[in-house]
Amino acid sequence: MTSGIVFDIKEFSIHDGPGVRTTVFLKGCPLACMWCHNPEGQSIQPQVIRSLAGKRVAGREYSAKELASLLNEQAAILRTNDGGITFSGGEPLLQAEFVAEVSDYLDDLHVLLDTCGYGSQQDLLLLLARSDLIFFDLKLIDGEAHRHYTGCDNGLILNNLQLLSESGKPFIIRVPLVPGVTDTDENLAAIAKTVKKLPGLVEVDLLPYNRAAGSKYRYAGMEFIPEFDEKHPLNINMKIFEQAGLKVKRA
Repeated sequence: MTSGIVFDIKEFSIHDGPGVRTTVFLKGCPLACMWCHNPEGQSIQPQVIRSLAGKRVAGREYSAKELASLLNEQAAILRTNDGGITFSGGEPLLQAEFVAEVSDYLDDLHVLLDTCGYGSQQDLLLLLARSDLIFFDLKLIDGEAHRHYTGCDNGLILNNLQLLSESGKPFIIRVPLVPGVTDTDENLAAIAKTVKKLPGLVEVDLLPYNRAAGSKYRYAGMEFIPEFDEKHPLNINMKIFEQAGLKVKRA
């Protein structure tokens, strides 16, 4: 039996997929996005969070069966409200075997995988086989810009996007809008061009920048040093996607 590290479990969520859901936030992420709004999810190791509310540890180890049993306690109400379980993070692909085993123990629940797409093809296929819907983040298409702002190249992400589109699983592309970085017309047009002919694409969701994210870094003992102007108005250009024949919404 596998075990994994979880830094939060959010019950009765209505923003992490269809219906009412429970979202499991897995610890650890291969990316280090300058705008990350879950900095406590970046390291796979548990860490102390100090805030005005006191001190807590972000990160708890669960066995797969233990976590599944906890989630199954809510199965009836989740099914009644057309919901299910969302695995988010951090990045679930970093703990793919654990997520897969938890999913296998779930009691007939809808499973959503929320991923940045950075992981091995083997791990992606392992979780796709157990998922009913995928949220797939696309941040920047230009490889150099992606490496600068996230710390990683996007070649693996784009390859995994193609693999996802060939899997037959429905997916939603989610674009975090960061002022002057990901929200430019050039980047949005590149994303539209990249995804417009992919089988399985349901829609594109544009996610407005979260200005409250920076305060969480201090509590986690981390530095928040954005190389962009947080106060700059966002460019929420939905027409670029509509003109490409894509369904798009502001999430």
